[in-house]
Amino acid sequence: MTKTAFVSIVGCPNVGKSSLLNRFLGQKVAIVTRKPQTTRTRIIGVLTKGETQFVFTDTPGYHRPKNKLGEKMIKAVGEGISGMDACLFVTEPEGEIRTAETELLARLRKEGAPVILALNKTDSVTNKEAMMKKVMQFTAAYDFEAVVPCSALTGDNVDAILDELGKLAYESPHFFPDDTLTDQPERVIASEMIREKILLLLDREVPHGTAVAIEKMRERETGGIMDVEAVIYCEKESHKGIIIGKKGETLKKISTKARMDMERFFGCKVNLQCWVKVKEGWRNREGLIHNFGLD
Repeated sequence: MTKTAFVSIVGCPNVGKSSLLNRFLGQKVAIVTRKPQTTRTRIIGVLTKGETQFVFTDTPGYHRPKNKLGEKMIKAVGEGISGMDACLFVTEPEGEIRTAETELLARLRKEGAPVILALNKTDSVTNKEAMMKKVMQFTAAYDFEAVVPCSALTGDNVDAILDELGKLAYESPHFFPDDTLTDQPERVIASEMIREKILLLLDREVPHGTAVAIEKMRERETGGIMDVEAVIYCEKESHKGIIIGKKGETLKKISTKARMDMERFFGCKVNLQCWVKVKEGWRNREGLIHNFGLD
C-alpha cells in the first residue's frame, strides 16, 4: 500500500526551512545562507521513503513585504499552505514568539491542516529552560500534532519529524517517480546556485537586489561538458561594480564556487560564463519579476 503526504514547510526568515528540506532529501536542492529571505519562490522537494512519498514545499520566510517582490513572496507562502495535507512550522529554539509567527499561525488555523512544530537549531541551544519556555508559548498558542526539537545541521531528530509526518500520509499512488528529487528545472537550479554565492560573498543590500537569468544551458555532444551562460541583474550601476569587483575578482569567485556546485549536482564538467547587467528598481516592476520567474 503506497501513501503520500503533501507537506508545506513554513516559518520566518532564517529559521532553517531550506536546510531542513535539504536534510530530508539528503541532497541540496534549496540554497542556504545566513541572510534573510534567501528563498524567493516555492521549491518542491520529493522524498520517497519505503511506501510513503513526501512532497515538500519549501516556502519563503514569512515577513512584512517592502516591495512587489516581497508581496509575491508572501503570496507564495499563502499558496504553499493552501490545500496541504500537513504543515511543518519551523522556528528557532529560543526567544519569544515573533509577531510574524503569530500571524502565520492565524493563517494556518484558517486552513485547518494538521501542523507539526519543529524547533530547529537545537545544536546551538545554550539554555534548555528557554527552549522549554518557547515550547510552552507555542503549544499555548496552537494545537500542534507534535512538537519535535531538531537540528538540520547535525541531522538530530530529523527522522522523528518524518515519522510524525508519515502518520499524516494517506493511501494513494505516488505522484512522482520514486527517484524524483525536485520538480525544479535545471536552469532554475543553476541560477539559484549562482544567487547563493552572491548572497554568501556580498554584504548589505546588494545581494537582495540581484536576480539571475540563465541565457544558455546546453551539454556538448562530445566531451561531457555543459556550457552555461548566465546574466546577473542588479538594481544600480554602483552595485554592478561591487559584484564584478576589482579586476573582476568578485565575479570570478562567484562563478567558480557556483560552477563547482553545478558540477557536483549535474555530474559533469561545467563551463560557466557570467555577466552583470543593471535593471533599475526591478523588484518593483511586475514584468521583470515575471521574466525572472519570481511570481
